[in-house]
Amino acid sequence: MTSTDAPAAIAPAPPVLAEVVRSGFTEGHHRGSLVLLAADGSVERTLGDPDAPVFPRSSNKPMQAAAILRAGLELSGERLALAAASHSGEPFHLELVAKMLAEHGLSAADLQTPPDLPLDPVAAEAYLAAGNVRERITMNCSGKHAAMLAVCVRNGWDTATYLDPAHPLQLLVGQVVAEAAGEPVAAVGTDGCGAPLMAIGLTGLARAFRSFVLAEPGSAERRVADAMRAHPEYVAGTRRPDTWLMTEVPGTLSKMGAEAVQAVALADGRALAFKIDDGSVRALGPVLARALELLGVDAPVVSRIGSAPLLGGAVEVGEIRAKF
Repeated sequence: MTSTDAPAAIAPAPPVLAEVVRSGFTEGHHRGSLVLLAADGSVERTLGDPDAPVFPRSSNKPMQAAAILRAGLELSGERLALAAASHSGEPFHLELVAKMLAEHGLSAADLQTPPDLPLDPVAAEAYLAAGNVRERITMNCSGKHAAMLAVCVRNGWDTATYLDPAHPLQLLVGQVVAEAAGEPVAAVGTDGCGAPLMAIGLTGLARAFRSFVLAEPGSAERRVADAMRAHPEYVAGTRRPDTWLMTEVPGTLSKMGAEAVQAVALADGRALAFKIDDGSVRALGPVLARALELLGVDAPVVSRIGSAPLLGGAVEVGEIRAKF
């Protein structure tokens, strides 16, 4: 660097969304960005940079499921909820995925998900105790992949390349994501399950969830939202915050994603989206609970979601708590 070169600007650190307090001592922080939308869709509050593109990870699944419907696959009820799911791998999840595959002449061998254990720790322990090993169908995205394969069979599209970003289905997914978010897809990557992953801003993600809740009845977007809200246990599992929230706050659409992404829309159009920069899911509950409080949600489930105790010697000695 010459004497006339200016030093590169250093981007400010994202704000603290949650702090880790152990025995009264703050031992860590979780930073990130967040956006809250009012019922009319206007931005009510922001923290950090919610317009910067992020990979929403599995929070994109409602849009992927809507694309599957637009492509012509007839899905409803629990099957449509499972198509938008990051399921826990409980027996009822795996049984329905197998049925969805068989209904279209497919089997678990056609899935291109990586072999995995159930996402839910309790389900994983029972699965291993029964002598099972990692399987493709057990991976939490297998419902989405089963639906993607099924629509390929329905349309005569190649099933071997259904995860190629240039595949007709994935091109349609990109279109649906951009339309719902109200902004172009900033980048295309590969999700943990192998599916193409479209980057948008958190504001766009909140807008997308809002648009699904407020969509015209009978539209692909509204059908996905209605199925997820009617069958939340298929979207997540019996021990998951998305399930609790959609069950206990009627009309709410909620979907978390890996790397600590969360999007929620309430029945009247209020919405939120956030991402914790370090990807720590342990901070997701406290941040979500605080964001819901700021949106005016007053329900016992908010406290349940926000509870994140820290243990020392099997005794509660602290907590992870929101800091905004």
